[in-house]
Amino acid sequence: MEKLTQQEEEAMQAIWKTGEGSIKSFMAEMSAPGPYTTLASTVKNLEKKGFVTSRLIGNVNVYTPALTEEAYKQTFMGNVVKDYFENSYKALVSFFVEKNEISADELKDIIRLIEKKK
Repeated sequence: MEKLTQQEEEAMQAIWKTGEGSIKSFMAEMSAPGPYTTLASTVKNLEKKGFVTSRLIGNVNVYTPALTEEAYKQTFMGNVVKDYFENSYKALVSFFVEKNEISADELKDIIRLIEKKK
């Protein structure tokens, strides 16, 4: 699965929130959607890439996500960890600690989640 562009990710976020819908319904979910034609082109590209499917209802194309947001996140995050952190989640967390992007309380919450899974 290829990584989406920023524009494609924003469109997919709206599509996942909507679940199924038209370009206009996706625009309503976006904070700054831009022109209708730009979003329509982006969604068509997503369809060509296999991220959405469509069907014609009357004269309106209705789009549905072809994969879940969770499946995309899992693949994308796995690639980030592999490509940028030598396949180490510890290195990923350490990076955020060093950049002061994660607090001690948040780390404690993560540890509690891990221990709860055991």
